[in-house]
Amino acid sequence: MTKPAHSAREIATDVSAGRTRAVATAKAALERIAAAKALNAVVTIDPARTLADAAAVDDRVRGGETMPLAGVPVIVKDNIWVSGWRVTQGSRLFADFIAPQDAIAVARLRQAGAVVVGIGATSEFASKGVTTSQLYGPTRHPQNPALTPGGSSGGPAVAIAAGLVPLAIGTDAGGSSRRPPAHVGVAGFKPSYGAIPYGPGFAEPFFGLSVIAPIAADVTDITLAFETMAGIDPRDPDSADVAGAAADLGDLRIAFSPRLGLNAEVDDVVANGLASVVARLAAGGLRIAQRDPVWPAGATEDAIMPLQHAGLAALYGDALRRDPAVFDPDIAGQIERGLAGSGTDVGRALVASAAIALAFAAFFTEVDLLLTPTVPCVAWPFSQLGPDMIGGQPASPRGHAVFTPFVNHARLPAISIPCGRNTVGLPFGLQLIARRGQDRTLLRAAQQIEAMLRSG
Repeated sequence: MTKPAHSAREIATDVSAGRTRAVATAKAALERIAAAKALNAVVTIDPARTLADAAAVDDRVRGGETMPLAGVPVIVKDNIWVSGWRVTQGSRLFADFIAPQDAIAVARLRQAGAVVVGIGATSEFASKGVTTSQLYGPTRHPQNPALTPGGSSGGPAVAIAAGLVPLAIGTDAGGSSRRPPAHVGVAGFKPSYGAIPYGPGFAEPFFGLSVIAPIAADVTDITLAFETMAGIDPRDPDSADVAGAAADLGDLRIAFSPRLGLNAEVDDVVANGLASVVARLAAGGLRIAQRDPVWPAGATEDAIMPLQHAGLAALYGDALRRDPAVFDPDIAGQIERGLAGSGTDVGRALVASAAIALAFAAFFTEVDLLLTPTVPCVAWPFSQLGPDMIGGQPASPRGHAVFTPFVNHARLPAISIPCGRNTVGLPFGLQLIARRGQDRTLLRAAQQIEAMLRSG
């Protein structure tokens, strides 16, 4: 397949200057999507609508309008509303659903000149660590079709890694737009909760956790997308402004936690690769100290998972009772656990979530930036919920996800950037985490670290 010749910012510059047209850029993206159909990264296209939208962007350019994303082709995850498009959450329950309006983030992208060229695959209800659904089947890793890119934003991440588009938009309620980018070698950003307005859209099973998350080949394009989508909107009562300053990396107190202070196994290639990266950054002049967050007793993903199960059960429990065959069996199992749980189970999970947030808050009174692995392993077969082994030990189905969910429960910003590969070239990522609201400081730091790694 042919990769895009330009970044999002370069495309916007060229379209704005009249050196190319949004229609031509959209056509090229559609051709790449068609050529990469076997990856199953893009589950819905609407060429007529896309080309009409691109033509409207060209008209706006000719009329003298300035647009920061003029003509940039974008893939939007299949759980975010795009007006007039089929958006399904990867579920048979919503197989024929047509979004009645744009999500706020999508409307802001389109106002900025971006052109939606397709809908990116997700696992059912974005609730699974691999990207596969009964409606569309598995999304495949661009380097090895037998492997998964992870989940749930696997379609958007693969669309970037395979060069189909320069910008994609996912969601992240537990790492869904950090882990897949790490597994395919691109960048994925989870903003502070509320920094980008959420909805209008589907009812959300991840109460107070899920965010809109830009994915791109580099941090500069992610920053461009974030600045386009961020900011308060009265329709989202949780939306909030974030800090305007972007501190220089040399002024930050940086911690490195090889296992995030958790009893987690990590593959040697990831552990050694991260240690080498941190050593290079320290040699480049950064102030980095090895330091772990201190977690409350019993702080594990198992302690907070009842919230996800209860959310799914509240929304889809009745539908499961009517017709279990409609659901992915793994999602059905989550719903059943939610139905079997009690209010006390949910209360305990809320207490655990709050304790995790408080522990992170205490940590960030003494640290400005935290470096951790994004994932403890590289990609695994798409037919499995997770790898069989991590760090030489048998792995649980969620062992691959250990380093991301606590960030969501603390509502912090975090970004994954590529930082290494194993012996057969499969990528893994470096996760950078900052205090809530310090999104611009985090993005600036990530840009500088990305540049240091690429120059090394």
